[in-house]
Amino acid sequence: MERVSKEKFIGLEWLRFLLGLYVVFFHTIHAYPDEQRPWWLSDLTGVGFFATSSFFVLSGFLLAHVYCRQGQLREPGRSFLSRRFANLYPLHLFSLGLTAVVLLIIAKLGIPPDDVKATLRFVVYDTNEDLGDASRETLEHFMSNGELLLNFVLQLFMLQAWNPYYLTFNPPLWSISTLFFFYLTFPLLAPRLMRLRHKAVWLVIVALVYLIPPLWVIQQHEYGSPFTGMLHRMPLLRLPEFLAGILLYGLFREMQSRGRVPRIGGRVLLAGFVLACFVAAIWLLKGEQFWYFLLHNGLLLPAQLALIYLFALISTPASDRLNRWSQRLGTASLPLFVLHVPAFILFSRSEKLLGVASADCFDAWADCAMRAGDQSLSLWFYPLYLVLTVVLCVWAQEHAVVPARKWLLKWLPVQSKKQAGTSGSADASRTDRAGE
Repeated sequence: MERVSKEKFIGLEWLRFLLGLYVVFFHTIHAYPDEQRPWWLSDLTGVGFFATSSFFVLSGFLLAHVYCRQGQLREPGRSFLSRRFANLYPLHLFSLGLTAVVLLIIAKLGIPPDDVKATLRFVVYDTNEDLGDASRETLEHFMSNGELLLNFVLQLFMLQAWNPYYLTFNPPLWSISTLFFFYLTFPLLAPRLMRLRHKAVWLVIVALVYLIPPLWVIQQHEYGSPFTGMLHRMPLLRLPEFLAGILLYGLFREMQSRGRVPRIGGRVLLAGFVLACFVAAIWLLKGEQFWYFLLHNGLLLPAQLALIYLFALISTPASDRLNRWSQRLGTASLPLFVLHVPAFILFSRSEKLLGVASADCFDAWADCAMRAGDQSLSLWFYPLYLVLTVVLCVWAQEHAVVPARKWLLKWLPVQSKKQAGTSGSADASRTDRAGE
């Protein structure tokens, strides 16, 4: 048990960083002109929900590894929730603050056509309906004062994922809200799941239950709002992914204890299965609209479980430097999920302005902003954006989130090291550093 408690899944650190990076591609690469993007790039980066769902499964897997011991929680539920809150809330507030500052800057710059939408009031209704000849602009909406106040309160309490109509302020922040709900259920559900026999059977049951909501929506032909938003981010409907991760960890440990670890041939077959499912998803998304709901909510869960299982099998490398960077990039994964949009807004507008910058801009700013609005982004600068975003996320995690978390933990009810014992304290320290 001591070996298990101290085991570090370095492969999973790399996986969660890569999942965060994929979400960055998914949300930003479409901003570049079609003629600059190879046809295959849009396809490969168009299944963003695969990465988000995998991240939710991975969260359940890692939390079960750190906090569950022989079917029991390592520490009281109140202490667990305090740690999770202290890990999420500083990042949540940092992201909201960064978004507000970036939107204020963009509004002041006045670069058309985006300057009009550079406000916290601007939202887009979620729908998977066929709009026909209607423009996507028909889904755009500026919140009233009442709507703005309501959604501000939802954001303040990390409840924004429960709004099924539209995403507010910084759209990817819904993942923080959903994760927090998962954490609330963990003390109650995780020990029970870890004590279950026949975990493989229960994994199948969870996967089948997960498919019920999208199948009902498809049967009712409800492809619009609010059903699209409910399937997309409603925490209760996404909970099976998190629970599947917990069950997967339990199954992983049982197989290891019995010496049932797949050899190279089995791992290749699993990798082939994951790749085949990913390629099939790309192809199916081009077909009937009901495939989106099925793929988004459950149909790809077996592939996501297989992906995490494969990365969990990766041995810890001998290089201490590689291990340190694995953990640093792994802890930057959640900041990547929630900071890349405001970072891209600032980077893309800066690129456009630099393309027309001259001394004349000081005397005729409106004309300069108009010319900047006509500029197209260059894909050649995209690697620079990726590097700067990763640097921002590593810095934010280490110099903003971690200090704020330590301060919060001084005031929240957390089990002390003396109470937790030597083994539990080592795990707590590692988990807080991991930022999972």
